[in-house]
Amino acid sequence: MDAQTNLLIISDDFSLYETVKKAKVASDYNVFFAQTGDAYLDIIRENGIRAVLVDSGDALAAAVVILKKIKKSDALVDVLVGGEPVGREAALDIVHAGATDFVPKPYERDILGDLLRRISRKRELRRETLHLEKKLERKYVFQGLISRNPAMLEIFGLVENIAKYFSSVLITGETGTGKEVVARAIHALSPQRDSALVVCDCASIPENLFESELFGYRKGAFTGADRDKRGLFAEADGGTILLDEIAEVPVAVQAKLLRVLESREFRPLGANESTVVDVRVLAATNRDLVEAVRAGRFREDLLHRLNKVVIDLPPLRERLEDIPLLVRHFLQAANRSFSKSVRGVSREAQKLFLKYGWPGNVRELANVLESAVLICKKDFVDVVNLPKYLRDYVPPQGALAFGGRGHLSTLQDLERDYIAYLLKVTKGNLRQTAKILAISRTTLYNKLAKYGMRD
Repeated sequence: MDAQTNLLIISDDFSLYETVKKAKVASDYNVFFAQTGDAYLDIIRENGIRAVLVDSGDALAAAVVILKKIKKSDALVDVLVGGEPVGREAALDIVHAGATDFVPKPYERDILGDLLRRISRKRELRRETLHLEKKLERKYVFQGLISRNPAMLEIFGLVENIAKYFSSVLITGETGTGKEVVARAIHALSPQRDSALVVCDCASIPENLFESELFGYRKGAFTGADRDKRGLFAEADGGTILLDEIAEVPVAVQAKLLRVLESREFRPLGANESTVVDVRVLAATNRDLVEAVRAGRFREDLLHRLNKVVIDLPPLRERLEDIPLLVRHFLQAANRSFSKSVRGVSREAQKLFLKYGWPGNVRELANVLESAVLICKKDFVDVVNLPKYLRDYVPPQGALAFGGRGHLSTLQDLERDYIAYLLKVTKGNLRQTAKILAISRTTLYNKLAKYGMRD
């Protein structure tokens, strides 16, 4: 049975069902019936109803309540409200409440048939539009990246052009903008695609272990070194290594890293000879490395070696046209993960997504939609399904960072906003942010993960 031809009549007068069934227009529809006290939302959902006629009887206000319930449950259902003829202003109010139109009695007249045919044409146009949108979406998908933003499309082209030839690439951008996804795209398009891509999370390595993690060590190199250990560069031999958050590498280790980039060789701790490797190097950071050089936290010669090719990813707030594409993508992914069939997000949620600043960028949007789909019990994610900090979000006024919200914030709201503010002020400097907050870097990492603000 085609869901596009199913019509539900909601009325306490069963004779209306017989009247409509006998009408000429009914020959093109499978007509269902429900009383106002029935579980009409379940009937709509279980039978794929896409058009509903709500008979107001003597209670137009009650019909409008039913209309709003249906539209809240599924915004794509076309709802006609019918009843005794009303004035132009009253009919306009009904349409503003969400109705496709008002249908005056008697229902066997041509007006009902005209409206239903108009709904059918609109649905056909909607199907064609959806088909075109899906074709366009494929155009805007590139190696796991999704965008139609002009700056991002240029990045797609750059990635494709350099992948065959690069020796080192620096990828910059705020937390959550997709730096690792870009790195994986470069590797996937490179001649080394069948070899390993080794990811080094520099932010999670204790300062005294950097050298052994990157370059390995020989048995007996230090107390407790009871066997040889291969470093990450050795593991990446013949492939690619991603140094994520490279700004966190200590200055002392940066000199040895520079040697690897220049000569493609390194000496493990305790070794007498150097090891030669064939490794392409990708580096990522959310920090301003030029400023880090000025402050003495990053070697200038290492920066010059890395920035032969720089890919700077724009934040999500600068590519708002991508939010609908990303929302659809993450909804589909969440549906597959949780075996659900959420069809989209409500208009109110869409408006909120476009107003919000997304300090956690694409990763934050993905986390928000994943949690929303998990708890959503309807066909569309609504604002009520979103995290509390989003539900309570009020666009900032003027230069006030945390005031003027119009409501009493929770401690978590304030903490999250303040961390985002500090990351912006310090240009992503995690050490400096942790120092200002008077917490350890490990605690800061945990908070970033908690609020969906990490890559």
